[in-house]
Amino acid sequence: MPLLSETEIASIRWNADALIPAIVQDVETKQVLMLAYMNETSLKETLQCQEAVFWSRSRRELWYKGATSGHTQHVHEIRLDCDQDALLLSVEANGPACHTGKTSCFDSSDDRMA
Repeated sequence: MPLLSETEIASIRWNADALIPAIVQDVETKQVLMLAYMNETSLKETLQCQEAVFWSRSRRELWYKGATSGHTQHVHEIRLDCDQDALLLSVEANGPACHTGKTSCFDSSDDRMA
């Protein structure tokens, strides 16, 4: 079964920058790991290699998750939301998702939210 059908891909509502937000969730624990963005090229690359590939808005280039850190994300499933303007990636993470070294970019174990 493909990660996304051709019909789903054709129905994606890209934003004004030709991007779509991608919420990344651990396939086992269901913990939200991170939010990133994809463009058409990064989505196609992700579908091809089944490893998460995003679009880096700051560097303006493809971002192969884990290319430098080794913390890759094997994609098990991609779901398109009801408005066709956001993706949910279910992944098996090979290491932390966050550049800070935390499992999740939404880790609230510190006092930032206090």
